[in-house]
Amino acid sequence: MNIAAQVLEVARRFPERPAITADSATLTYAQLASRAARLGAALRARSGGSGARVVLYLENCPEFFEILLGCWSAGLCAVPVNARLHPKEVAWIVEKTKSRLVFVTPALADAVASGPGLTVISTGGSDYQALLAAEPIVPPPAAADDPAWVFFTSGTTGRPKGAVLTHRNLMSMSHAYYADIDFIDEHDTDLHAAPLSHGSGLYAIPHLLKGSHQVVLGGFEAARVCDAIAQHENVSFFAAPTMVTRLVQSEAARTAGFANLKTIIYGGAPMYVADLKRALALFGPRLYQLFGQGESPMTITGLSKQLHAAADHPRYETLLASCGYARTGVEVKIVDEQDRELPPGEVGEVMTRSEAVMQGYLDEPAATAETLRGGWLHTGDVGSMDADGLLTLRDRSKDLIISGGSNIYPREIEEVLLRHPGVLEAAVVGRPHREWGEEVIAFVVARPGASVSQAALDAICLDNIARYKRPREYRFVDALPKNNYGKVLKTELRHKLGENGKP
Repeated sequence: MNIAAQVLEVARRFPERPAITADSATLTYAQLASRAARLGAALRARSGGSGARVVLYLENCPEFFEILLGCWSAGLCAVPVNARLHPKEVAWIVEKTKSRLVFVTPALADAVASGPGLTVISTGGSDYQALLAAEPIVPPPAAADDPAWVFFTSGTTGRPKGAVLTHRNLMSMSHAYYADIDFIDEHDTDLHAAPLSHGSGLYAIPHLLKGSHQVVLGGFEAARVCDAIAQHENVSFFAAPTMVTRLVQSEAARTAGFANLKTIIYGGAPMYVADLKRALALFGPRLYQLFGQGESPMTITGLSKQLHAAADHPRYETLLASCGYARTGVEVKIVDEQDRELPPGEVGEVMTRSEAVMQGYLDEPAATAETLRGGWLHTGDVGSMDADGLLTLRDRSKDLIISGGSNIYPREIEEVLLRHPGVLEAAVVGRPHREWGEEVIAFVVARPGASVSQAALDAICLDNIARYKRPREYRFVDALPKNNYGKVLKTELRHKLGENGKP
């Protein structure tokens, strides 16, 4: 069940196939397997023993894959960390995971300092080259439940928690990819413009297990994405909804050809219907939406490419606004505050159970017991499921607005505001109100050169939603605050309203 051993088997079948390309330099699968096995030997000697954790504080780079596979070859657990985190946040993760080794890319070399019990190795230095001089090892036959990846949550409030993902979890995630998204093989290309520490890196695994070509971009730039699609065959990539929207709006996309594009997998946050329709008009039926969390990586529900293209479906708008159906091998249900399953159409917390669900939170037994109580992952997301099993997310439970005793779901209002042609982005939050409990406030980003008035936004809301849901105030801003993965930070928006939410 050791994923590194599986990739080594792939390398035996396709030794000369391209494994990783970055900046026009390519490693074959034979070269990748050799480098990973050599790193594994060196890491086994320096890491502190089987199961020890190794931090990967890396910008997008080809070394990510060989270090990841090297960790697994040595029986170690990888801890990928987003390169945009503050050094203090990284230091906290290093301490939390009790890691003795940290890998960094050269630009991040000064962000983490070596010290007693901690070695920091830059991928651009001689120490890294020395590791590659070790004699290669054969990966140990890891048990399915051995930890493979500690995925730290985005931490929009408080300290992030480390979801411990096992080899079993990652294999289950990969099998669900093959079952639900695409058949892939050695002729496919997996493009990495999003951070490898997150969804893009996770979805590299099903591609590596099939001998696909990994093409690494340093970051998301629309022109580079379009160029890569033109240069490679059967291109798929993972993107946050904000990245898809940026690509659609870019000058590069207007003249690009997408004949080589196979699938854009988007997730991490819901995509607004208006933006989704624009993407479908540009790319055609090549979009797959997934709903997952770090605790159940990339694998809770999904909306297929076929359903994205089903414009004649009687509930097409509902489909596009949904998160699709339970993935293969995954159970999903909606429950009330006592964890009792709700009937179709009722709104409650989304729960899931599958082989992809994490082992637990690292060294946090109380949080693990609470989140996994009853054998189900309590996602903290609020949604409803119809009689056919179609899941529609409303909001995170903490973002629900209760005004005058009525539940108001911000996303519903945001969807309506985005119908205005001059609105680029919108985010809705609640502000404490002495009489009503909370009132609705909307933050709006206008398109460049567009004129958007409060009266026009009021009118479009009153035409589409109940009066009590209409925002009581509109705040026009240049941009919405987002975290490293493109999620809007509504905590910061509430903070902008002032102390205790007062203006």
